[in-house]
Amino acid sequence: MTTDVKSSSRERLLEAAATLTYREGAGIGVDALCKAAGVSKRSMYELFGNKDELLAASLEYGASAFVARLLPEPDDGRSPRERILHVFERGELQAAKPEFLGCRYLAVQIELKDRNHPGSRVAQRVKNDLTDFFRAEAERGGASDPDLLARQLILVFDGGSARAGIGADTLAGLVVPTLTALLDAAGVR
Repeated sequence: MTTDVKSSSRERLLEAAATLTYREGAGIGVDALCKAAGVSKRSMYELFGNKDELLAASLEYGASAFVARLLPEPDDGRSPRERILHVFERGELQAAKPEFLGCRYLAVQIELKDRNHPGSRVAQRVKNDLTDFFRAEAERGGASDPDLLARQLILVFDGGSARAGIGADTLAGLVVPTLTALLDAAGVR
């Protein structure tokens, strides 16, 4: 019985942390997190140890959904160029939603500033995995410098996400032409 209660409390805390930290930032207080989850502070500390660990766990909790929304299926038969464009087309669709506030993984890194914070480490791994995807596809597509192209692609991804997240720009009609120019210049097929 206590396992079910802890599991349920854990889920509610992870969801509350994901929602509130995305909407209000990583500085959201423990009281607000616990209230939103309907969980006592004591339970939160028993489950996660501290708020930093809860933030890291909530980022980890959402990582597979983040990847599933963006990345194409492995070996889907598309060219590397099409697979890279797919990520940006999906990002463009997400950025067009009114509730979009930017990439949560980038936002956490910017807000926390501490690279050793548990949340920063999770966010950095997720962003590194996306960069690795770009690098692998660039290499498969014959890019002249796959490492450089991967760095350029993550720069466009993060920059576009940040600008769309603060309402400074929209990505429609901007990202795909930018990517096309980068992919052409790198010789990606």
